[in-house]
Amino acid sequence: MNFDDALNKFLRYLKLEKQYSVHTSAGYKRDINQFKIFLEDEYDYLLKDVEKISPATIREYLSTMIVSGISRRSVARKLSALRSFFKYLFRQGDIQKTPTDNINAPKLNKPLPKFLTIKEIDRLVNAIDRETFIGKRIYALIEVLYSTGMRVSEVVSLKHNQIQWREGIVRVIGKGNKERLVMLGSAALSMLKNYIGDAGYDRRSSVEYIFRNKFGKQLNVKTVQTDISTLAKIAGINRDVTPHILRHSFATHMLDAGADLRSVQELLGHASLSTTQIYTHVTPDRLKKAYEKAHPRK
Repeated sequence: MNFDDALNKFLRYLKLEKQYSVHTSAGYKRDINQFKIFLEDEYDYLLKDVEKISPATIREYLSTMIVSGISRRSVARKLSALRSFFKYLFRQGDIQKTPTDNINAPKLNKPLPKFLTIKEIDRLVNAIDRETFIGKRIYALIEVLYSTGMRVSEVVSLKHNQIQWREGIVRVIGKGNKERLVMLGSAALSMLKNYIGDAGYDRRSSVEYIFRNKFGKQLNVKTVQTDISTLAKIAGINRDVTPHILRHSFATHMLDAGADLRSVQELLGHASLSTTQIYTHVTPDRLKKAYEKAHPRK
């Protein structure tokens, strides 16, 4: 079940069965819609299937709100709305488990978003078997994810006509057909050309998508997640590495290098600046640069 259908079903339940007031129902709708905006910004593919929303996604959403300065009382209320929403879907048999179990918002600290260091990015790509067709595909995927900050769903939906090769620009079609421009670095451009230029790449195929599976069809998100997780283990990175962590890494490294928050928001395609603000955590490098730039007796 997609998110909009699930929410409409829940709101009908509040009105007809629970007989909540218009004001109370509007509060639930507002709080749950805020979570929907977060999903649109960060995990848009989850909007197609609420069953795939995990506790980790809920925790990241709550952390985003806390980091952006929303009071813990408000966070607790929003979690309560989500808990009611998912419990209802569970009782209706629309989902097999509730992702809000064992989550207590008021006790949450302000965890930093997970990201890779630049050295870990290097270790990841150095672990790739670059001589194979699949290796070239994984290399291109990682470089595009890290170079652009695109969502994994956007990358697997990328078509040839969306890339301006000479300028190194990608025209991304995001949620609601909203368009934005992102930049492809030289490494990403080089690896994309290397992948497409491989003898195993069927350039005569009618499939428009750049990234394809072994059957020539559009590559799916799950395959990308599995490939990157497996590669991280080979690289000796002893923690979970996902395509989304590469998006986090892009935003963190951009801000560390001095990019302004609004520009990063635009590149990530965030509707809300508060979502982007989770990346403004202070890393040691940024702290040192700020000190050396600002302190009169550095």
